[in-house]
Amino acid sequence: MSSPYSGATPVGSTPGQDPYGQGDYAVGPDESYGAHSGTLGTPTTNEGRPDVEGTSVGQLFGELAKDLSTLMRQEVALAKAEVQAEAKKAGKGAGMMAVAALAGFLTVLFLSNALWWALENVMDAGLAALIVAVLWGIVGAVTFSMGKKKLQQVNPKPERTVDTLSDVPNALKPN
Repeated sequence: MSSPYSGATPVGSTPGQDPYGQGDYAVGPDESYGAHSGTLGTPTTNEGRPDVEGTSVGQLFGELAKDLSTLMRQEVALAKAEVQAEAKKAGKGAGMMAVAALAGFLTVLFLSNALWWALENVMDAGLAALIVAVLWGIVGAVTFSMGKKKLQQVNPKPERTVDTLSDVPNALKPN
């Protein structure tokens, strides 16, 4: 039994197409996600079953343990890569909101005073201040909604890892 990611390597090392479009892992041209080709290192019969004649039970269990260990290491690496990609998205959204908040604060501070003083020449100072506050409230609401939309695009669940881990029990069942 081989891992569903046998041959899966970081993009850039081996040419391949990532079917999920995430850019974290690519599969070689003659392999696909979820493809099980039999136990690593064990020849197969015409029926596709491992040819275990002459192989001790200890060797078979050793190979099984090695294959499961490799599979689990690859699953952990995949989950880590997916979580890192989602954390990067969340960081960008939060960073945009922080920059928007700082820019909004500074803008409100300086332009509000300038606009207030300009409007004070035409009307009462209190009414001028109210008009300025409403304008900057609208700007803040629009910026906040843009940042919120960006954060809603974050998916904290490592989808590919969940999909492939659900295949592990089926891979262990005899055909």
